[in-house]
Amino acid sequence: MSGFDQRPIGVFDSGVGGLTVLKALMEALPHERMVYLGDTARVPYGTKSGEVVTRYSQKNAEFLLARQIKLLVVACNTASAVALPHLMATLPVPVVGVIEPGARAAVAATRSGRVGVIGTPGTIKSGAYQKALLARRNDLTVHSLACPLFVPLAEEGWTHGEVPRLVARAYLGSLQDARIDTLVLGCTHYPLLREAIAEVLGPSVTLVDSAEATAKVVAERLAAEGLLAQRGDPAEHDYFVTDVPDHFHEVSARFLGQKVTRAEQVDLPFGDPPAR
Repeated sequence: MSGFDQRPIGVFDSGVGGLTVLKALMEALPHERMVYLGDTARVPYGTKSGEVVTRYSQKNAEFLLARQIKLLVVACNTASAVALPHLMATLPVPVVGVIEPGARAAVAATRSGRVGVIGTPGTIKSGAYQKALLARRNDLTVHSLACPLFVPLAEEGWTHGEVPRLVARAYLGSLQDARIDTLVLGCTHYPLLREAIAEVLGPSVTLVDSAEATAKVVAERLAAEGLLAQRGDPAEHDYFVTDVPDHFHEVSARFLGQKVTRAEQVDLPFGDPPAR
């Protein structure tokens, strides 16, 4: 296929963590316009049932579809784990989650076949990364670990120094004992703590950022389907949240590398149960 498609890419997350995915997309695809939705009124998704997360995800997708998007990125690990099949089956645009790209990159990176995955309790409990990794290479040994304190550290800006190092050391000891050589950062907040995690695990462990891996998959998908935007000036982006845009402005600089000066607050209904 050939030609150009100037429609935006839609990106949603349960809160602000998906801004790390947005940042990777903006770096990989500087000419693409993005529309970001952070469902900050209903964060976190990890504590909610799969049916509820799927309802929220459907409404997020419908909001973005109304803005004429050409592709949807589910920049939330929990939503990718439980709602992606429903979205892929029902939406009229391509849908990319963060789990499969991260798993693909980890399989390509590992030398020993011993892979670690860290994420929120909800993501780890879902087993989604474990399944995706073993589906690609069934002889892997996968060690999964929930690291819930990494999320508030990232949001409060405690990403460098002794505090994150102590927390990383407390969490990651079992992964050191398991002698992994590759670690998937299975939460959109965790790239902000990459320095502390790398310092604890050492240079022999490759860190896989699902955000970077997802941006690569999106670029490949757009090119393959003839959906790339025409090259020109760097694109402008739109930001929406479902609650407290002031907090979004404050945190965006840490996650995105630049401050979002304007985010519009919108109200989304709960949504009907997904069809079975």
